[in-house]
Amino acid sequence: MMIDPHAALRFRRLGLFTIFAVYLVIFVGGSVRASGAGMGCPDWPTCFGQWIPPTDASQLPANYHEIYAQRGYQSTDFNPVKTWTEYTNRLVGVTIGFLIFLTAWSSRIYLKTDKAIFYLAVTVFVLVGFQGWLGSAVVASNLKPLIISLHMLLALFIVALLIYAIARSQRPALQELDISQIPASVHTLIKVVMGMTLLQIAMGLQVRESVDFISHAFTELERQYWRDSFPFIFYVHRSFSSVILFTNLWMSWKIYQSDKQSLFYRLVITLMSLIVIAILAGVSLDRLAMPRVAQPIHLLMANLIFGLQFFIFICLRYAK
Repeated sequence: MMIDPHAALRFRRLGLFTIFAVYLVIFVGGSVRASGAGMGCPDWPTCFGQWIPPTDASQLPANYHEIYAQRGYQSTDFNPVKTWTEYTNRLVGVTIGFLIFLTAWSSRIYLKTDKAIFYLAVTVFVLVGFQGWLGSAVVASNLKPLIISLHMLLALFIVALLIYAIARSQRPALQELDISQIPASVHTLIKVVMGMTLLQIAMGLQVRESVDFISHAFTELERQYWRDSFPFIFYVHRSFSSVILFTNLWMSWKIYQSDKQSLFYRLVITLMSLIVIAILAGVSLDRLAMPRVAQPIHLLMANLIFGLQFFIFICLRYAK
C-alpha cells in the first residue's frame, strides 16, 4: 500500500519541528537551572497560585512567605525575572505536548505499512506526559539534583525515539544511500562513540549534581571558588572529552576519505563542530568561574551530539 506523499511530508516536517522544539526546551531548561530560576514558580501547575504569574510582589498575598513555608519552602522570595523564566520553560513544555500529540496523530498513516512508526510516536506522546509529571516532581522535591537528572535523561530518550521514528519513515530514501566506500570499521566506531557520549553525559550529570550541592555552600560572589570543591568525577569527565574528540575525529576522517560529497560527510562535519563547541563551553565552565551562559550551551551540545550520532547510526543501518 502506497503512502500519500503529502501526508508523509507533513509527518516528517512536523516530526522535525518537534525534535527542534524538544532541543529548545532542553536549552531553556538548562538556562532555568543555570540561572537559579528553578523555583521561580514554587507550585505546579499554577505559579504562585495563578495560571498567569504575577509581575510584582504586590499582586501576591502579604503573607505569601508563610504560606509557602508551610508547604516546605522555607525561603520563597518573589523574583519576577526568575518567575517568568520558569513560566516560559513551562509554556515551551506545554507546546511540546501539543506538537507530540500532532506528530502521533499524523503517524496513523503508517498503520497499514509500518505500525512501528505509529507505536513509536504514541510511545513518545505517553513519555512526554510522564515527563510533565516528572517536571512537577522536580518542583515538589525542591529541585533535588537526582530528579532533575532523570528529567534530562528522559528528554534525551524522547528525542532518540523521535529521531528513529522520522528516520524509519524515510527508510526507502535512506536505503538508496551508497556506503560501499565507507570502511566497515565505521559501523563499529559509531556504536563506540555513541556509548562514549552516553557515558560522558552520565558523568556530566554527576558533576552537575555536585555543583548544585556546592552552590548551596557558597554565595554567588564566590563562584570562582566552586572549582576547588569539584569531585574527582569532574576531572575524569574533563579528561574523557579528549578521548571523545579524537575518537569522533578518527571516525569522521574515515568517512571523509571515502566520499567527500555524501550525506555522511556533511553529518560528520556537523558532528565535529558540535563537539568542538561543547568542549569550548566546558573549558569556559572550568576556567571562567562557571559562567551561566555556558551551562545550557554545554548541555544542549551534549544532547545534539548524541542525537546526530544516533541518526548516523540509523542511516548506516538502512543504507546499502
